[in-house]
Amino acid sequence: MQPSGPMGVKVTVEWAGFRATMAAASSSSSLYSGSKLLLGFTCKGKKMPLKFRWTIAFLVFTLSRCFADDDHEMEEFLKREHSLSKPYQGVGSSSSSHWELMGDAMVTTEQVRLTPDMQSRQGAIWSRIPCHLKDWEVQVHFKIHGQGKKNLNGDGLAIWYTKERMQKGPVFGNKDNFTGLGVFVDTYPNEEKHIEAQKKRYTPRTQRIFPFVLAMVGNGSISYDHERDGRPTELGGCNAMVRNLKHDSFLFIRYVRRRLTVMIDIDGQHEWRDCLDLPGVRLPQGYYFGASAITGDLSDNHDIISMKLYQLTVLRSKKEEEEEEEDVITIPSVDNMELIRLGQSDEGMSGIAIFFTVLFSMVGCIFLIVIGLVVYSHWNENRRKRFY
Repeated sequence: MQPSGPMGVKVTVEWAGFRATMAAASSSSSLYSGSKLLLGFTCKGKKMPLKFRWTIAFLVFTLSRCFADDDHEMEEFLKREHSLSKPYQGVGSSSSSHWELMGDAMVTTEQVRLTPDMQSRQGAIWSRIPCHLKDWEVQVHFKIHGQGKKNLNGDGLAIWYTKERMQKGPVFGNKDNFTGLGVFVDTYPNEEKHIEAQKKRYTPRTQRIFPFVLAMVGNGSISYDHERDGRPTELGGCNAMVRNLKHDSFLFIRYVRRRLTVMIDIDGQHEWRDCLDLPGVRLPQGYYFGASAITGDLSDNHDIISMKLYQLTVLRSKKEEEEEEEDVITIPSVDNMELIRLGQSDEGMSGIAIFFTVLFSMVGCIFLIVIGLVVYSHWNENRRKRFY
C-alpha cells in the first residue's frame, strides 16, 4: 500500500449526544496535492439533526480551504510518460518504451533490479524523454536487501534528475561531475571505515547512522567525494534504516517554486518523515529522470518497484511569473551554498574542538589586553617625563 502522506489533523466534535470525527489528510495519490477530508459520524442511537449536519459540513469546508492555502492551491497530475510501474511492459527491450536499461539492470515481474546481491555490479534505468515541467514531485517505491550483515553491505542507490543520461560511473553507478540533482540512499559508511583505518574516532556529534539519505546539486564541475560519503557537497540529509525491511520503503522528492523537499516513509506506518527542505534550489527544465545503483566488495539487491512523477500546478502571482521568466535557469545551482557548507562545518565541530577554539580565543584576548596595558603604561610614563 502506498503511503497516504503526512499525518492529517483530526477534529472531534461532541454535541447533544452526537460525536463527529474529521481527519484532514493529503491525497494518497500525491502528497500535498490538495486536501482530502474523511468525515465519519457515529451517533448514539439518534437521528442526526439537519442543523448539526450543516455545522459539520461548514467545518469540513473550512479545513479543506486551510489545507488548500497551505499547499498554494496545488493540483497534481500523473505523468505516465515519465512514470515507471508494473507490469513494466517493453522496458529495456522495446525502442518504443519510455525507459531504457543500462549495465547489470534487469526487469522481473516484481521489480526493476538495478544490481543483484553480487560484487562489482552496477546498473541503471533512465527515462528516454526529457522532463520540461516547472514544478514536479516524484514518489519512488524501492527496496534494498541482501545477505550481508550490518555494515557488510553496499553501496546504495541514487535517484537522478540530470542533463546527462546512460553514462556509467563511480557515483552510485552514474558518472561523476554530473549536471543536475542526485538524491542518494547510501548504505555503506566509507568515511567511518577510513577514519577507523587511521586509528581515529568519530565524535558523537559528527558520526552518522547508516544507511543515510542525502541530496546534492552538481553543475558539471563539482565532484562527489566518495571517501567522505559526499559530505563536502551535500545539501542535507537524514538517516534511514532501509535494509531488509518486511514492509515497503518510499522516497519522496518534490521541487516546487525552487524549493527542494525530500521525505521518506520507511517505518511501515504510511507516514512521511522530513529529511530535507531547502529553498533557493535552481534546476533547469529538460533534464532526465533515472535511478542507478552500484556494488563493490560488498553488495546488495537494489530494486526499484515504481517511480511515479506528478506535474504540480501551482498558482503564481503575475509578479512571480514575470520574475521567473526574466531569471531563466540554465545551470543548476543553490542559493547561499557557502552558508550551507559553513553551517554544516560548525555543526560538525567536536566538543574538544569547540573547547580549544574558545580557550585560544580567550588567551588571545588576554594577550591583547596585556599588550595594550603595557603600551598605555609606557606612553603615560613618557607623557609625565615631558612635564618635568
